[in-house]
Amino acid sequence: MSGPQAPVIGTGSELTLHEPSAALANPSAGVAPRFNLRPGAVVALIVVSHTTIDAYTAFLPPLLPRIMDSFGLSIALAATLSTALSIATALPQPAFGYLADRFGRRAFLAAGPIVAGVFLSLMGMAPSYLILVLLLVIGGLGSAAFHPPGASLVARAGEGRGSGVRMSVFSFGGAAGFALGPISAVAIVGLLGLPGLWVAMVPGVLLGIALWFGVKGRTRVGPGTPPPPPMEVIRMLKGPLGLVFGISVVGSFAQKGILTFIPIIAHRAGVSEAAGAAVLSVYLGAQGLGTLTSGFLTDRLNRQHLLMAVSVLAVPAHILALTLAPASSAAIVMAVCAGFLNMALLPPIVVMAQEILPSGTAASSGIVMGLAWAVGTLGIPVVGGFADAFGPVAAAAWSMPLLLLGALFAMRPSLRAYSHAR
Repeated sequence: MSGPQAPVIGTGSELTLHEPSAALANPSAGVAPRFNLRPGAVVALIVVSHTTIDAYTAFLPPLLPRIMDSFGLSIALAATLSTALSIATALPQPAFGYLADRFGRRAFLAAGPIVAGVFLSLMGMAPSYLILVLLLVIGGLGSAAFHPPGASLVARAGEGRGSGVRMSVFSFGGAAGFALGPISAVAIVGLLGLPGLWVAMVPGVLLGIALWFGVKGRTRVGPGTPPPPPMEVIRMLKGPLGLVFGISVVGSFAQKGILTFIPIIAHRAGVSEAAGAAVLSVYLGAQGLGTLTSGFLTDRLNRQHLLMAVSVLAVPAHILALTLAPASSAAIVMAVCAGFLNMALLPPIVVMAQEILPSGTAASSGIVMGLAWAVGTLGIPVVGGFADAFGPVAAAAWSMPLLLLGALFAMRPSLRAYSHAR
């Protein structure tokens, strides 16, 4: 199952951009005119924007202990903040992806860093818990609008070999942002206090403007083939698309568990806020290496075997990262291993999903990234409740074997057709 040949990164000097709505409404009109854009510059702009947006969404975890003290929150309520942000960042992605496939990507790409940057940088000014939740939700929607069209435009999986590497470049940008976010937030708050976090919105606003002018027209790579109807996409979750969706769900759950509970565990152990943020940055930085490595392997190895191996190895790495002495050398080493393995799941998942649904690559990306991440996050408040009763270390560690479900999903025969690069 392969779509028209139109890779984003290539040797040509132009990126062909189309107006899908015009082409669909009047087929005789053909495609929109070409713009003299360098593909590498467009990709670089999207990747830098991805880094910035994911840095904003990583502001919350290291600040949770401070926010808990400010509002007098329990662990369960603090975990609910992470869940609200994660769901807003993830759950709407399939809808945004479908709209981007149908009507074009420009507005979604440009709005992402502006909305995420402004609202997530204002979290330090929230006068109440409810206002804080509202800011997190709106900022998360900005991230949700950006991810599916960004992944689709950069990766363009299902159009020949190399899609795994291209996806890994996009994923690496996000992982770098996740790594930079915690230490950036702590550094800004350390200098200016929580209210001073608003200064972080400036890069997001500038990047949104650059995307609006840099990605001209309502962009689409290749001809304006419409995605299948939404109900048909939903029905596809009963097949191979549902399996890679499930793998992504458990991977997301593990990641959100680490991001939510490591700062809380470190705080209760008397570790400084900066040290807790550093462990998160190490975990998230290792995810960048994981996605680059996995993107290379996705184009060369059996993807089913890759997903099975990574899912199994990730279990002990995540457990040890949570149970070893907070911020100790051993815990940091395990955080590196856990982060590397967690994000190694993403390139094969997204590439396979886009090959399963080649006419709706943004929609399929939104399903296995956004929707899956939202579903995986739903378990975090439950773990938070157990953490209040039994302690955060025990509750978080005992939840990590759920990653083994990913290995079981990857073994299913129906994924065999998508196990090798095309």
